[in-house]
Amino acid sequence: METNNSQLSLLNSQLIKVAIVDDHKVIADGLERLINESGTACIIGKAYSVAGCMKLLKNKQPEVLMLDISMPDGNGIDLCLKIKKEYPQVKVLMLTSYGEFTSITCALDAGADGYILKSSLPEELLEGIHTVASGRRFLCEEVNATLSKNENSPMELTRREMELLRLIAEGLTLPELTDKMCLGYETVKSYRKNLNAKLGAHNTAQLLQKAKALKLV
Repeated sequence: METNNSQLSLLNSQLIKVAIVDDHKVIADGLERLINESGTACIIGKAYSVAGCMKLLKNKQPEVLMLDISMPDGNGIDLCLKIKKEYPQVKVLMLTSYGEFTSITCALDAGADGYILKSSLPEELLEGIHTVASGRRFLCEEVNATLSKNENSPMELTRREMELLRLIAEGLTLPELTDKMCLGYETVKSYRKNLNAKLGAHNTAQLLQKAKALKLV
């Protein structure tokens, strides 16, 4: 029996509307095929930069936005924060190759609804889309393991956190830190927040005092 237009319209309305923001077109195209063939979600737009993403969102609001961290004109963590402020109804699922603790926690602090690595299986990716679309947080298995490991070993600092700690010890201000580390303002603030939490510090003086006691600087 042929499917009429009203049936097609009903079917499309039941699919989860997804947008992809990734600076690699080949990856975005592969994701588009995978999601469109799933039968439960569909791609309504793609973008390859921060500017492209914001332009897309002016015209279309997906239920789920799959967002990479690396962008040619910025980074996905700062972009996530901006999206959550301007389009709070959009669920952001980070899809990236960055699996380090700081990247994960910075993204979650920025409001990301989920975090999945590009090395994850297609089934896990589709599960992530469905989970965040339903209003629940989704973390892929590897990300969950990374967070659990660092919760049990809170003093394990990442390379970026060690770099930030060293620059703070040199007396650099927040604007100087963003320039030196080539990161966005909000990203550096999130790194700093993680450092304070790990060392149990509430200000710069405490941070440096504890870092020196632990011979980190």
